Amino acid sequence: MGFNGLGMSLGNLSRLSSAKTRSISAENPTGEPGGGARSTDGPAAHSARDLGPGWKISPFVRIEGGATFTMADIQGMGAIQQIWLTPTGNWRNSILRIYWDDQENPSVECPVGDFFGMGWGRYAHLNSLPVCVNPGSAFNCYWEMPFRSRCRITMTNIAPETMTLYYQVNYTLTEVPEDCAYFHAQFRRVNPLPYKEVYTILDGVSGRGQYVGTVMCWGVNNGGWWGEGEIKFYMDDDDEYPTICGTGTEDYFCGSYSFKVNNQYQEFSTPFVGFHQVIRPDGEYQSQQRFGLYRWHVMDPIRFEKTLKVTIQALGWRSGGRYLPLQDDIASVAFWYQTLPTAPFPALPDKDGLEVI
Repeated sequence: MGFNGLGMSLGNLSRLSSAKTRSISAENPTGEPGGGARSTDGPAAHSARDLGPGWKISPFVRIEGGATFTMADIQGMGAIQQIWLTPTGNWRNSILRIYWDDQENPSVECPVGDFFGMGWGRYAHLNSLPVCVNPGSAFNCYWEMPFRSRCRITMTNIAPETMTLYYQVNYTLTEVPEDCAYFHAQFRRVNPLPYKEVYTILDGVSGRGQYVGTVMCWGVNNGGWWGEGEIKFYMDDDDEYPTICGTGTEDYFCGSYSFKVNNQYQEFSTPFVGFHQVIRPDGEYQSQQRFGLYRWHVMDPIRFEKTLKVTIQALGWRSGGRYLPLQDDIASVAFWYQTLPTAPFPALPDKDGLEVI
């Protein structure tokens, strides 16, 4: 697969390919060959007034409140290979969308912070294979995203204030094998989760594909341990009972015994899984504990033929050694590949519904 210029590995980096490398940024908004650094009147033109064209005149764009900016509109066949972003402002107010092959519905729709595991609007180092977040607000994505006729990537600013966006979309124009599916990511948030209800990470998927990752932002609304709940994957003909049933929230995220070392939460970030963010009470108004977690099913994709639904319970403990159904603030991003068409996603929460409060 790597030989046609889509995915590469250390084992085949020396192999030649007919694939064409392209890159879109504010300095080359179309990605055309020789199209970079041609700006004469960009947002940094004043800084380059003594130097002229070619000297960092358009390194970023500004997106006004309520506006949508098209980061990339690529025609032809190929694949996104890497995306780098550094957006200003409230990351829940910047909505990333990706459309494949002239579809009306987006296949990716997500607040930009949550897409990169930063749903609480605060930086935390995330060091994984498909996603990394580096100081101070550098969002990097290495998910392979094939397309066959068109790729369109937009950013919508739902805040009233203007935001600044630095961005780079690196991609290849090449033949895409017939068995390559399309990348998807969907955001959901419930606050608070109704008593005795199960949180839905993903539902309504129709097609053939594989589930490849979960990001969760979990805010506890009461004291005590919050991670006894089981994750469940309902695939194809599953009805009341799932094919895959986990044993606990921290178990699904490849931890154990409440993620604790010496009776304290211990953050970790690895190539495929992490408990990368712990926001602790500050003794004043920041009273609730909040957590960021991710798991990438890169080595263990969950394959489905027709449909997929993913849920997770919110469970703690109460008196008498009994489970306590929690009413927590839970947000998630589901990542998967599937055949087209993409079913319409549930409507995103409005600005107040997205707010971290």
